[in-house]
Amino acid sequence: MQHSEEERFYMTCRAAYLSVFRSSLVNMTSKDQLCTVLQQAGRNPSQKALDKYWPPGTKNLNFDDFCEILKKEKPAEPDELMRIFKKFDVNCDGYISHEELSRVLTSSGEKMSPKEVDEIFSLADVNKDGKLDYAEFCRLLGSTVEQCQTAALEKLETDAKLKRQNFGNQLENSPQSLESQPELPAAQTQSRTELETTQRKDSRSSSRPSSARSRRSSLSTAITMGTGSTKSGRLAEPKSLQDWHHTLMRGCFYLEEDGTIVSLQYRLQIPEATGVYLTIRPLNLSPIPEKPSPWMCVDTALYVVTGNKTKEDSTLVCFTELRDKERFVWRGELNAGSYLLMPFTTGCRLMKSTKKTTTKTAQLVNRTQSGELELTKEFKAALSDIFEVIDLDGSGLLSLEEYNFFEQRTSGEKCDEDAWAICKENFDTQKNELTRQGFLELNLMEANDREGDPRDLWLTLEAMGYNRSLEMVEACPFVIEVYCEDVKATLQAVHLDSGIKMLNSAVQRSVTSKAEARSLKGHENVLVYTYKGESRISSVIANKSNQKVTVHINNEQSKNCASSRGLSMFAVEVPARTKMVCQHVMASNDQQEWTYNCIESIIPSL
Repeated sequence: MQHSEEERFYMTCRAAYLSVFRSSLVNMTSKDQLCTVLQQAGRNPSQKALDKYWPPGTKNLNFDDFCEILKKEKPAEPDELMRIFKKFDVNCDGYISHEELSRVLTSSGEKMSPKEVDEIFSLADVNKDGKLDYAEFCRLLGSTVEQCQTAALEKLETDAKLKRQNFGNQLENSPQSLESQPELPAAQTQSRTELETTQRKDSRSSSRPSSARSRRSSLSTAITMGTGSTKSGRLAEPKSLQDWHHTLMRGCFYLEEDGTIVSLQYRLQIPEATGVYLTIRPLNLSPIPEKPSPWMCVDTALYVVTGNKTKEDSTLVCFTELRDKERFVWRGELNAGSYLLMPFTTGCRLMKSTKKTTTKTAQLVNRTQSGELELTKEFKAALSDIFEVIDLDGSGLLSLEEYNFFEQRTSGEKCDEDAWAICKENFDTQKNELTRQGFLELNLMEANDREGDPRDLWLTLEAMGYNRSLEMVEACPFVIEVYCEDVKATLQAVHLDSGIKMLNSAVQRSVTSKAEARSLKGHENVLVYTYKGESRISSVIANKSNQKVTVHINNEQSKNCASSRGLSMFAVEVPARTKMVCQHVMASNDQQEWTYNCIESIIPSL
């Protein structure tokens, strides 16, 4: 795999972590340890920030927690420190006396004791003249931070043992019990020409004392995939599809702060048995045909399950395996009944960016010559796109139900009938539903209520996946279409608290029902399922033993690949008697052939 910005970020994370701990599997057990590791990564967290990351009752945090925290903490910039020091420099002579520094640090912000101030000054008084040359101090501080990070990275690259430990230990939120999961009938397994599993033969030295055992416990899985731009040869769209009963619903994948991807679910009611054709695809909002929306490359899928509101009583019926350009489809027969449609994306192409952006913050409101507020052209365009996304049935109008899904997403609240009646009185509506113009008017009213302060407007935009340049970078709108041959089905958006757990369970079952189970040699109770789809490869690890196992994953020999983990090497801890999704892998560039080459090996307990 090519080194991406995300991978370089995680390399920095690992370098900082391993400069403090012997392994990235070792947990932090105190707030002081968290502070130390953050400082090793060039951060300078405040006590308030540390309290937020380590709330009362916290016993430990792991490497993955550290990575998420590091994304939120901005590096300590020398220029920023210079600006702060200049505020303290009452004489404007480039120096701060012990008295000036002590007065500030003991009386404001996170107050320090006189002894702590003395310790800081003794370190910072680089010229030993009783005064702090803060320009020189900032230069030395920046140089020291850079040297520490460089040294940690060099140590990581040269130390074979540390490089072996170059992984995270991400664990799925909801490991599923093996005994509680009904399995689907096994489908025909892939041929050896498509999926070749061989015992690992690796001459490189291992950092573990039991290196020979580690090699004997490894699997090497190699799969070569063609380009993904052509239409699937197995796709069979019904010739009379235009005559089938058709319904559609829109939705959106949202990338949460912790990297989780969420969306609504959909209830499908079919009155009698019929032929069904399901599709899901990203929703293009660009008005320029030659320049589609940037999220059109995001993969989508739809899992169909029966059951009520928990993963325990749900059963996977089918999922969209076949691909036609941006569309993923399924065709088959469904009996009369109620089904849950669970939208899914792997996260290979919708994930947090670690790139530093210096783009200018867009302006949301202006004042006219008469002093009245108005929405800027750019903000109106963003709101118009948001309207398209939350107009779930594509009618061009917002019902109370559709508006409430938007409110839940952006504010966590709901609009009741009385408040909706007020909206209809004050904003443009048709058929008792809010028009696009009415939606713009509502946001203008919010701006007026805050006297032009855009902070609440930005909270709404960020919840909908926008950055400060008004680009939708952490969301992917999609559209679901259902065609029924003989009857008209109904499709309704729902929000289930257990939706993520049910979806994880469905994804696991889709992999284990389609892929052949292969055990790691010497560990017959640790099974790896590798599923090869039209455009992705997914793997599940099943631990049937009575003790936790840690499996090291190495994708370094893969070519033109992007992993949902964002790493080429990592580790997964699989609790006893559970299954968990290990990773999803897709092509980085759909126009080129790609090779998935993964080595899974057991890491002996420390």
